[in-house]
Amino acid sequence: MIKLYGHEMSGNSYKVRLFLELLSVEYEWIKVDLMKAEHKSPEYLALNSFGQVPLLIDQEVKLADAQAILVYLARKYGDEQWLPLDALPLAQVIRWLSTTAGEVRQGPENARLYHLFGTTSINIERAKQKSDYILTQLNQHLSTHTWLEFEHPTIADIAVFPYVALARDGKIDLDAYPHVLAWIDRVKQLPGYISMAGL
Repeated sequence: MIKLYGHEMSGNSYKVRLFLELLSVEYEWIKVDLMKAEHKSPEYLALNSFGQVPLLIDQEVKLADAQAILVYLARKYGDEQWLPLDALPLAQVIRWLSTTAGEVRQGPENARLYHLFGTTSINIERAKQKSDYILTQLNQHLSTHTWLEFEHPTIADIAVFPYVALARDGKIDLDAYPHVLAWIDRVKQLPGYISMAGL
């Protein structure tokens, strides 16, 4: 059985759990207590030298990084709905994975880390500016799209969803972005959807 190491307040851990549930793939959840620095323990570092969550172990496969894990799960347990094979649609989905690791991380994710977890090394004004930028871009895009790409959800939606939907944890108001809010509601209606604290 797949083992998923993560923390219940981690949006990156959550997106992998969510996708496993949407795929109806059985897995064992193993909590890594970030508050007790278990992710920096010798035992965990032996599994993931980056000392981060999530970490997925599937038989001989050991894989870190939430976006990479989504790609792996989509290709191994999903179908082309979640991750297309053709060059252009594949690139369109990958673009959103990059946006997740870039603008979403620099904006809503960092604002949440600052306000919810007291990560004072974060420049909160910059995080607010980045949040406004990416949420404006998303709102405009979703004004003409049901999902981030195509007429069905892909791993692009699963990747972007958590930290955008959790933006209020970072004192980022979503009311100015009605198309983003409607998209969040659509994700929550997917069969197999599970929630987390803050959603």
